[in-house]
Amino acid sequence: MTDLKAKATRLRRAYAPHEHRPLGGYVLAMGAYAGATAMIAGLVRASRRSVPERPATVDVVLLSIATHKLSRLLSKDAVTSPLRAPFTRYARPIGSGEVMEEVRDSGSPTRHAVGELLSCPFCLAVWVATGFTGGLVLAPRLTRLVATALTAVAASDFLQMAYATAQQAAEGGEE
Repeated sequence: MTDLKAKATRLRRAYAPHEHRPLGGYVLAMGAYAGATAMIAGLVRASRRSVPERPATVDVVLLSIATHKLSRLLSKDAVTSPLRAPFTRYARPIGSGEVMEEVRDSGSPTRHAVGELLSCPFCLAVWVATGFTGGLVLAPRLTRLVATALTAVAASDFLQMAYATAQQAAEGGEE
């Protein structure tokens, strides 16, 4: 066991000699993702639901937009910051109800890796999309309903930003 630990330490140092990279935490995160994926696959198999040969294009578009929105809500929204607080530290507001956070580096590779995952919408999207994809097989009506709501919120966000931009342009033109 000590030999394995020494090899892991040498690998981590060789990988990023001038920066702390929590490779052990990443391994645990990948293991958790593999476990969650295996659990979804097991539930699909146990339910004897058929898996479509290929998802419908409309489902791919719906889940893509919903994945984008839910990933941003979980990773950047000010209201969901209590979920991230054990792993991140508030840095500053970044507009539109979102916040920028820094990963807490408490020496725990797991805490650091979870902080990176929870504060990165791109990283979190893999997990969200996997959940939605499993939901599409296990509970398609509910999954589509939730995805529709999130897609409507994403569309509303863009409309709100377009309105604010148009309003600023109109106010700027009045001078």
